[in-house]
Formats: sequence, structure tokens, C-alpha cells
Amino acid sequence: MTTTTESLAVTRASGTAHTRLEGRDKVTGAARYAGEVPFDELAHGWLVLSTIARGRIRSVESGPVLAMPGVLTVLHHGNAPRVNGDYANAFGTAEPILQVFQHDRVPHAGWPVALVVAETSEQAREAAETLVVHYDEEPHDIGFFPGRPGVRTPDGSPGTPTETQKGDLAAELAASSVVVDAEYTTPEEHHSPLEPHAAMARWDSGRLEVIDSNQGSRFVSEELAKLFSLDPASVRVRSEHVGGAFGAKATRPHVVLAAMAATVLHRPVRVVLTRRQMFSVTGYRSPTVQRVRLGADADGRLRAFDHQAQCLTSTVHEFVERSAQFGRVMYDADAHHTVDRVVPLDVPTPSWMRAPGKAPGSFALESALDELAEKCGMDPIALRARNEPEAGPLSGLPFSSRNLLACFQEGAARFGWADRDPRPGTRREGRWLLGTGTAAATFPAGAAPSTAAVTAEADGTFTVRITAADVGTGARTALALIAADALGVEPARIRMKIADSDFGPAMVAGGSMGTRSWGWAITVAVRELKEQLAPGGVIPPQGITARADTGEAIGALAKKERHSYGAQFAEVAVDVTSGEVRVRRMLGIFAAGRIINPLTARSQFIGGMTWGLSMALHEEAVRDPASGGHVGADLAGYHFAAHADVPPIEADWVDDPDEDDPVGIKGIGEIGIVGAAAAIANAVWHATGVRHRNLPIRPDRVLLAGVGTGNSGTGNSGTGNSGTGNSGTG
Repeated sequence: MTTTTESLAVTRASGTAHTRLEGRDKVTGAARYAGEVPFDELAHGWLVLSTIARGRIRSVESGPVLAMPGVLTVLHHGNAPRVNGDYANAFGTAEPILQVFQHDRVPHAGWPVALVVAETSEQAREAAETLVVHYDEEPHDIGFFPGRPGVRTPDGSPGTPTETQKGDLAAELAASSVVVDAEYTTPEEHHSPLEPHAAMARWDSGRLEVIDSNQGSRFVSEELAKLFSLDPASVRVRSEHVGGAFGAKATRPHVVLAAMAATVLHRPVRVVLTRRQMFSVTGYRSPTVQRVRLGADADGRLRAFDHQAQCLTSTVHEFVERSAQFGRVMYDADAHHTVDRVVPLDVPTPSWMRAPGKAPGSFALESALDELAEKCGMDPIALRARNEPEAGPLSGLPFSSRNLLACFQEGAARFGWADRDPRPGTRREGRWLLGTGTAAATFPAGAAPSTAAVTAEADGTFTVRITAADVGTGARTALALIAADALGVEPARIRMKIADSDFGPAMVAGGSMGTRSWGWAITVAVRELKEQLAPGGVIPPQGITARADTGEAIGALAKKERHSYGAQFAEVAVDVTSGEVRVRRMLGIFAAGRIINPLTARSQFIGGMTWGLSMALHEEAVRDPASGGHVGADLAGYHFAAHADVPPIEADWVDDPDEDDPVGIKGIGEIGIVGAAAAIANAVWHATGVRHRNLPIRPDRVLLAGVGTGNSGTGNSGTGNSGTGNSGTG
């Protein structure tokens, strides 16, 4: 069919609900994930992890294993190909765990020590479980608790300083009429996506081809090229369908091992991690200890703001869970101080996990604000409105938009906040004490340079190529709607091709920046394409293609405070006999830019809020001090919210387009979890009169603190055993 450019007509696809483009394929099984794509002569690798927390590998007894049926090779530090560890990626220095089998050191329990490759997955697993590794064990230290020695302040960067301060904190605290000084803890938490990490690697016509489950195919391809000292053009990574990521699916050891084994064996090799292995090698959220000091006048105006957070990191690579950053843009004070500190321990390196820093930081600060409101005799929403800043509290920069109060106003009206009796412990249904709570949420709204190509095809369709990643969020569908709107055509005329590193550099799916960054690039590419399409012109058989790179445009953005906001509300019931906490309903109202697809956007918000509920009441990874490893490193031992734990959750938004973005997007992937745990914890206080400052709020902690005693000053205050147990040290 020959098509002319006159067939372009103005339509508006975004802003209305659209089902996922790949939805039918996913529910029928036609969508294939990284562990399902078939290849001829495919071999299977099974990872072997260390059983000690610190020491050296003395020997790997691979001889008996190599004699087992189907075993092809056993890779370890004594025979593995050498890789390059001296490079940096977009996030800084490369994580040493990617430099697998390069030395005999073991820095933590669960460190990769060998890979057994066999003809079948079953043969590889049996051989891996048979492999004997001898170690020279050394004493280890995994103790993370309030007040422990060895804590230090890490280096920051101009964009994300580790410590910020203004004013005289001591003087303003002394001059304050009301002071809150409390310690809060959050435990080690894990993101275990439904689809385990999996990768296949093979050499094809001189190129390393990888099928991987990741959050950014171009990022992984560039890192593999650096690790193996290859021309970047000789590495291709694809990731068509991803079953969840949440920050866990950057470049991980399994993809490096698949490439390494394929190079050694000259045949395709697939490596799939088990659920238990994912607890050791794919990252997690560090436990935190946070001290919040707030000083205010009698009317609630903040004079002093101090948020000090402590997290752990590994001894081989520094990662900082920047919890103290949450309040830097939220509330102003005459004296303002925030700092994040770390302690290196013999544990795996933490990593990005949904709303890094903001999720645990919001629990501490928004709980402390609730305590301040109680002491001031103010409504918690009125207190936040009293301290609403006109510009960035530390930067002084204008806000691109800030509709936090609109979120609270809308949420309060829907939730019935005006009918709330502020006195704690006054509502009761039989053995259940009832309470409601609220908290604020924020997350940065950033954009990163990306490239995209859009082709006008001769058959009247348009093909969009971009190295985006749909990790289950519906990004593929949202981008198709953005492209359709930019072109002025129906979405059915858009063909989306994503997750292929050959399409060029693009932002990873992370930091709530993916759809915003990719949509920007697509919009610019469409603009370029329209300039090439002459009115009434005929599109040739090969089509007409335009490409775009948003690096210059994003670099030219005026400096502003760019953030999404939200207001979280929760109602809980607390059983006075068992200590059980049940969330009865939740409401989240968000100001998160222009919403492209309300159907998938609402799912994102509700998913984040569900995770916040799980964070508040259930999730807690515990390490055994003797072994340095996890107790119950699986989804039976690691407790999280099940269907029966999740109440009706309502999520909605207020109008909040970003005028500096060509589509008006801010990003929604992470803000749903921020503030949710604090809203629930504040509701538990309202129900019982007892303040819980340690997560999760388990039944035993509720009973230990005293249910319905009205003792809000001492209940589970985060000092002593309740703080150390909560932080994963037993």
C-alpha cells in the first residue's frame, strides 16, 4: 500500500485507559522471557555460592564433578577467563561482584565461587550441589545496630551531597517550644521480582548476543563490552519481556557468567538464578537507623530540622541508602541539617530498591512529623501546610510545580479526614482498636539523555525503535500512546520495538525516569520526522526515518526543584488480644505530572502502596550472626503481604503537568511506596496511643509495647533490643 503524508490526522490517545499492547501474549504464554527463549545446543549453568562470610578459597574439587553425566565445565577463580575491572559506568565504579572468579577472596556469604555448566539444568544443579569447595575461614562482622562503631560519612557529589546544613541547629533547638528527638529503624528488605534473573549468551557471527532480564539493555551491553574488553558494537543485548525488576535487574553476575561460559564452550549458555541465590547476588535495601530531631514554635513552624541516617554497605563496594535526602525538599527550617552515614560490613553490597532512600527516609521523617503534630496539638495535615516551602529549602531554586497541598486537600475530602477524632485509642470495635493516619510523599522527577528513531512505513504505520525497558509497568503501551499523539494518528498505527541495545543509548528503567526520558526522545524524533515528510508526499517502500538525541535539550534545562508529590492515608485495626495489625483501607492522591495511561498508572500507584503496606507490617530479612547468611532466604521465610493482607486501595491524582517536559510527564514508578509505611505507623499510633518506631510492626512488638496504653512516648522507641533486632542482627 502506498501512503501519503496527508493521512496524518490529529488525535489524542493519552489520558484515557488502554490495555497493554502485550497483554494477550502475556496471559496466553506467547510472551517469552529470558529463561524461555529456545536455542540450539543450549547448555545450562548453575551458580555455586560461598558458604562462609569471610576468608579465602583454598581449593575447588572439580574433578569428581566433571566426571558426572552431562557436565561440560566447572568455572572458578583458577581457570576462568580474565575480565577488566578497571572501568566506570553511569553510576560510578563497577561493582566488584561482576568481576566473577578473578581471585580467591570471599568477602561475604553467598559470594559466587563457581559455575557448573551441563547439558541440562537438572544435571547442572545436581553437579553444583555435589561440588566441594574448601575455604580458609576468617572472622566476620555483620553487626548493624544503633550506636555501633566504625560508622563514617561517605563522599558525596555536587548533585547529591552526603551532608547538607544551614543555620545554627543547636541554637534553634534550644529556642524551640516543642522538640521531637526520636530514633527509627527499618530492616533489611529484598526485591524479589516474580521472574528470577536469567540470561543466555552466545557468539553469533563475531558478536556476543545476550538475551537477558534487565532494566536497560544498552547499559548491560556497554558494561559487558568493558568487562570483556570488546568493541561496544560487537555486543548486542535484548530484553523483550521482564517479569519485574524494582532496581534489582541492572548488570548482575549471572549475565557475566553466561557470557564467560559461552566464550569457553563455544556454544550458547543460559544461567538462571534460584530464588535463594537472588537474596545474595542481586542487591537489597540496607537496614537503616535514623535519628530525627525537630524543633518548632508553639504554632508548629519548624525552627530546627535534623535528619541523620545510618546504613550498611559491603567491604568491597560502597552503596549508600540515602534516607536523609527525603526531607531536603519537603520542609524548611531556620536551621536545617541532613547526613547519611555508612558502616562497611561483611555482607553483600546493597543496591537500588524501589524508591531508594525515600521509602525508609519517609517512614522516619513522616512519623516524626506526626509526633510533632501531637505535641503541638495540631492536625497532622495542618502542620505540613504550616511548613510548606515556597522554594527549595536548601537550594533556593523554584519548584517546577508543587501540588502537595492539593493532594492532601483532595485526599482528606475523600478519606473523611474531617470526621477524625484526633485523640488516640478512642475508637473500638470489639477487640479491635481503630485508627487513621497520613503522611506525605515525594520523589525526584528527572530525565536523562536518550535516543530514539521513528520510521514512517509505506503501509501507513510508524515504527518506533528505542532501547526502553518494560519491566512490567506498561511502558511499551505508554510510549505507543506518546508516539501516536505526537504523530496525530491512532495508536493501532504504532509499532513499538524496544529493549534492544542496537537501537542506541537510552535511560534505564529506574529512578522513575524511564518513560519521561524515552517519551521525550520519541517526541523529538517525531518532530524531526514531520519535517522530512512533505505534505502530500509519497512514502517510499523503505520508509522514512528520523532519529533524535535529547542530550542537548535536557542539558539546557533551567535549574529547578523537580519532584512528584503525594498524600498517603491509611485506616488500621489493631487486635488487642493478638497484637495483629490489619490495614482496612488506603488512599493515595498524587501529583506526578501528566498521566499517560490511567489504567497502568493506577496499577503502579496501587502496587507501590501495597509494597508500603508490606514494608510497614511484614518485610524483614534477618541474618545469622554465626554464619553471616540469611535465615530463611526464600519467599517462605521472608514474609511479605499476601492477598489476604491487602485491603481495598484507592489511588488517584490531581492535575500536575510539567511544563518543562514536552509530554508533561514527571514519573510514577516509585512514589507510590513513599510515605505509605509512615501513614500506617501513624494510624497504629492513633489506634493504640503507642508509637512504633521500628519496622515491621509485628504482633509481638505490638504486644510488647503495650496495646492501648496511651504511652506514646515509650512504645517501641527504637532503643535497646527492639532496634537491634529490627535491623537484622538477631
